Amino acid sequence: MISYLLKSGVLLLVFYVVYKLLLENEKMFRFNRAYLLASLIFSLIIPLQIISFESGFSNRIGMIQLDEMVIQKSTENLTSISLDDFLIVLVTVSYGVVVLLLLLRFVLNLFSFYKRIKRNEVHFIQGEKVVLIEEPILPHSFWKSIFINKDKFENGEIPSELIAHEKAHLEQKHTLDILFVEVLQIVFWFNPLFIFYKKAIKLNHEFLADEAVNKQFDSVRSYQNLLLDFASNKNTVSLASTINYLITKKRLFMMTKKESPIKIVLKVSSVGVVYALLLFVFSTKTMAQTVKNTAQVKEKDIYESDAIDKQPEFPGGTLAFYKFVGATFKMPAEAEKNKIEGKVYMQFIIEKDGSLSDITTVKDAGYGIGDEAIRVLKLSPKWTPGSYKENPVRVMYSLPITIQSAK
Repeated sequence: MISYLLKSGVLLLVFYVVYKLLLENEKMFRFNRAYLLASLIFSLIIPLQIISFESGFSNRIGMIQLDEMVIQKSTENLTSISLDDFLIVLVTVSYGVVVLLLLLRFVLNLFSFYKRIKRNEVHFIQGEKVVLIEEPILPHSFWKSIFINKDKFENGEIPSELIAHEKAHLEQKHTLDILFVEVLQIVFWFNPLFIFYKKAIKLNHEFLADEAVNKQFDSVRSYQNLLLDFASNKNTVSLASTINYLITKKRLFMMTKKESPIKIVLKVSSVGVVYALLLFVFSTKTMAQTVKNTAQVKEKDIYESDAIDKQPEFPGGTLAFYKFVGATFKMPAEAEKNKIEGKVYMQFIIEKDGSLSDITTVKDAGYGIGDEAIRVLKLSPKWTPGSYKENPVRVMYSLPITIQSAK
């Protein structure tokens, strides 16, 4: 999971940097909208390696590094594992609490729109549902409704351009983009990159709506002045498309910016190259570094664990394996007498039938500790074997064990 999150984060960052450097300042709003949404989707999909450029390797061996475990004398005291368990529970609970809070806020925001529609007067103007709100608000839109202040509407103080602006948001279904990003923010709340993506997407929505208004009314200068009247108003709605969202010099400038077809073609081509390179890099299952001191294993056969579709599993899971080793391991008398402390590094292979083979000691702490570790691993029950493309494969494991004397 950590590997997936790191790869996904790197992809999100690279795609966002490409957008800021190549696309944000170009008048290609529809392409930019598709790019930002596709970047979010591909950043979550590519690390799954659904598409792989690695050929079959049924006779090759994958290498998996297990977490270090601690054995204290002959007791079953696995301090590091207990600490890991506590941290896992703490992180899981913390993550779940934040997700629930964000989800609750999201649902309440959605419900607030429902209440506004049910409790306020509704009109249909040019085929669009307009909800008249008592409190002083700026025009904004959500889903299939436009929300405006009732008094200003009845007094004729709502310019046609504002209605056209919000209508453009509805016709182009910008609410779907915002809801999509909101859901991703809830699930991946710990990743701040989604905040930047949301801002970029909403600003691009404004570019699109501004473009629609200027095409309809063909009066850029008067529309710019109209927007500037709202520039100091900070009243916005998180899930809605709002007329005054980030009224900046850039937004006003984009209305008069001239398109350069050649530049656009070059930048779109560059984006395509970036996508292809990232897809290739993150979907290629590469060879790992050579592992020394491996018995009867050819160097060319050592591959990263990412090249395995399904990793082997000890009956009951990894924690059960640690408990099995801790319960079965008996401290050699000589090591206990001399209060030996140190580390022993073990390697073994999970065969295609789930049995353990080639159990070796890469580094021994002496006093019979390595031999005892070999004895324990030979007593291990069969694992569920690993697989690649639904075919069983051999997988190599590395297990570091820390030996501590009794306190």
